[in-house]
Amino acid sequence: MSVTLQNLESALAGESMAYTKYMYFAKIAREEGYAEVADHFEHTAAQELKHAWGHLELLIGKPSTKVCLEMAIEGETFEYTEMYPKYENQAKAESNIEAVREFNEQGRESLQHAQEFRASLAKAEKRFAALKRVEQKH
Repeated sequence: MSVTLQNLESALAGESMAYTKYMYFAKIAREEGYAEVADHFEHTAAQELKHAWGHLELLIGKPSTKVCLEMAIEGETFEYTEMYPKYENQAKAESNIEAVREFNEQGRESLQHAQEFRASLAKAEKRFAALKRVEQKH
């Protein structure tokens, strides 16, 4: 992979993390009664998200819905089969019970997400096939 692609991946990760952190910070500020601060965090988070989308588009282009679903299934499957079990085992080895619970829960949710994306793909493929049949008739 080229250095530019590695930089784009790193920038995507950084912008994505900034979005998540700023939305979390906004939640805290709003809970503490600082609506103006929360609004500023949310505004900046929206900009960070647009930056992330720009980086992502340079990395993967504009895939079809089918390809997006396949990529989502692949990512969620990796999370529940490899990533979270590995993280959970490491947390167990370090006796970090809160992290063990978090990783276990996220693994289960990733499995559910993968199943939901598979169901969406199956529905979409039926629709694609029906549209193709209609096009062939005309």
